[in-house]
Amino acid sequence: MLHFIQSLLRDLYMGRSVVRAGAPRCDGCRLPPRWCVCGAIAPVVAPCHVTLLMHRRELQRPSSTGTLILRSVAGAQCHLYHRDLGPGAEDPLPVSLPPGENVWLLHPQGEPVASVWRADTPRPLHVVLLDGSWSEAGEMLRAYEGRGRRVCLAPLEQSRYRLREQNVSAHMSTAEALLGILQALGAVEAEARFRLHFELHVYATLRARGKRQEAESYLQSSPLAAAIPDFLESLVARRPRTA
Repeated sequence: MLHFIQSLLRDLYMGRSVVRAGAPRCDGCRLPPRWCVCGAIAPVVAPCHVTLLMHRRELQRPSSTGTLILRSVAGAQCHLYHRDLGPGAEDPLPVSLPPGENVWLLHPQGEPVASVWRADTPRPLHVVLLDGSWSEAGEMLRAYEGRGRRVCLAPLEQSRYRLREQNVSAHMSTAEALLGILQALGAVEAEARFRLHFELHVYATLRARGKRQEAESYLQSSPLAAAIPDFLESLVARRPRTA
């Protein structure tokens, strides 16, 4: 499935960028090659299985953090959501996911993770992230109610996701939702590494959009500068012109 999605993304964005912007996008990070961040940070090993239920419209959004999760979290799975599932259509949630408390559907309208997570929580734990706009996430949740236990995270004081506007504090990007899960599970190393992936995605995208001042302001309060200074220096270095 991941190879299929990468191929679909390549068809969507390579064609779009050549026609409208005159430059292709990287198959991995979906940024222009000038700002490619692939290989900058090692993959994340999460203490749970991560499944992404992605609305198909999200494939057309370069700012998506769902695709960030797929390329940076080892073993993460993605299933495309289709609004109308007719007879014989593929179920967007894998049938191998066991029912019960060890399957979590993350959504603001759920039980607090702190009241659900216990030392005796059934393992393995499967976390299903709904990837789409808030109306699309609500649609997906209604379609698959009962497939897992609905859980929520505490609202963010301030989102670090500067690529889309969040009008409600409880609303956060898909990547920030995963960060909240990793924190709740006590996965300190995995949370720290995935935070680097997330913040690099935001920083490089801002630079690719030409928002240099905003990107540099973002970097000042980010752990990126201390963690990968050499990569950041090479990323912003002026490149020689090609013929």
